[in-house]
Amino acid sequence: MAGSGTAHLRDGETVLSVQNLVMEFRSRRNRTVQAVSDVSFDLTPGETLGLVGESGCGKTTIGQATMQLETPTAGTVMFNGRDLTRLSGAPLRRARRGMQMIFQDPVSSLNPRRRVHDLVRENLDIWPSDLHTDGDLLVSEALEAVGIDAAASADRHAHEFSGGQCQRICIARALVNARPAKVAWGRGALSDEPSVLILDEPVSALDVSVQAQILNLLEDLKDGYGLSMVFISHDLAVVKNISDRIMVMYLGKVCEVAPSSELYDMPAHPYTRALLASIPRHGLDLPPAAELIHGEPPSPLDPPSGCRFRTRCPNATERCTNEEPELRAVRGDHFVACHHPHTPVPVNVTGIPT
Repeated sequence: MAGSGTAHLRDGETVLSVQNLVMEFRSRRNRTVQAVSDVSFDLTPGETLGLVGESGCGKTTIGQATMQLETPTAGTVMFNGRDLTRLSGAPLRRARRGMQMIFQDPVSSLNPRRRVHDLVRENLDIWPSDLHTDGDLLVSEALEAVGIDAAASADRHAHEFSGGQCQRICIARALVNARPAKVAWGRGALSDEPSVLILDEPVSALDVSVQAQILNLLEDLKDGYGLSMVFISHDLAVVKNISDRIMVMYLGKVCEVAPSSELYDMPAHPYTRALLASIPRHGLDLPPAAELIHGEPPSPLDPPSGCRFRTRCPNATERCTNEEPELRAVRGDHFVACHHPHTPVPVNVTGIPT
């Protein structure tokens, strides 16, 4: 599984291109935690990339490194033609204005001492609007866009709202500098407006019914503002509904990259198949998850040689121990890092092989 390579990167226009990203941390006794190891991905305009995997696989670290909240050990992060890893200070802050992050816990993401109006306006105070528009008006428009009554909420604090409402406020704060792509407010797009959202488990702390509301809101905002999104989650069912393309990770490495529908219909990597088999009523002809994966994840302090999934994979061979797999195409835009991928024959609606 877990492999390297850039075969899945696309030619043409991309708003975000991360190549050969490495994130390592020093631990006690001078050991190294290999959190992210040689990961590459890209994002095209208007696309949603789902980033999935179990806890500890490096998903959140990738989001933070992409935003430069954590300095990568190695690799490049190209955003709108600029390598963020080579920027610092004011130029980096200016470039990051076009890429906003929504965090997992919406309540903890909001300062409990500040009013909602001030929380959302903070971006404007740091980077005043180039349009010289009244800041209070922009705050009100942003709150209304995410379904929050601006007049009723402006003077309230985060603890007075539910988790779903707090997440809406966080989204409004991220988009307060953005302008609708369809000129709904009669203004054109700005080069440093938010165009990419990185969402780190944005609905995992919410009830199922509220999750659906937030996901629908994100889809509406994506279309209305012309956004591209990186959606980080461990919930494969949630990712399927919102993503155009999905990248599966395991222990800091990429396993599989494919369009959403194809990944769910024809998973090629043993780890992806195990993840899908763990979903109740998944509708796929898969063995039980217990037959597809066994044991516990290795420590990122001492990852296995070769394929990092080999210690839990029923298909592992000596080659998997000695040779790290690289991402390669199994069909079209479907890539897998595995020496022994599952390659089912696609069928049409009549059940006849295509």
